[in-house]
Amino acid sequence: MRVIAGALGGRKLIAPRGLATRPTTDRVREALFSVLSSVEGARVLDLYAGTGALGIEALSRGAASAVFVESARPAVAALRENLTSLGLQNKARVITDPVARAVARLTSEGAARFDLVFADPPYDDVDDALEALEILVPVLDPAARVILEHSSRRPPAAVPVALTFVRTRAYGDSALAFLALHT
Repeated sequence: MRVIAGALGGRKLIAPRGLATRPTTDRVREALFSVLSSVEGARVLDLYAGTGALGIEALSRGAASAVFVESARPAVAALRENLTSLGLQNKARVITDPVARAVARLTSEGAARFDLVFADPPYDDVDDALEALEILVPVLDPAARVILEHSSRRPPAAVPVALTFVRTRAYGDSALAFLALHT
């Protein structure tokens, strides 16, 4: 696994052993960032961050900052090592709480508004991720882009009331749902 493009393009990322962490594949990340086009200056939130591949890719492509939320210890260790080895500690914050608790904390802190949100939950937890996104709405920029990765075989049952589906793209077993705030 590697950073696809940008200032850190080609640099390797580490992942914990085993199947507990399912990093977004290079192919899917490449397609995702092709659809997103520019992320220059974005304030990124990477939920269920795992190795941090999505947020790191955004930072490599010019995002201003990223908050990574991950609670699994092996994944947090890999994430921190990736941020350190790439020199991104000053642009990154790591929250080691479960996603629902982290999102509640961010909203209660009055966190800076996020322009770009990645949510890559375990495929069995997609509905929990959607609930977290509903709570997150107060700290989203009005033009925020939200990307939910899910199984292409099991699309989300519903979307939070404040969000709307823009499009969905499937890449083998993975699918990306692009969401935006209602305007």
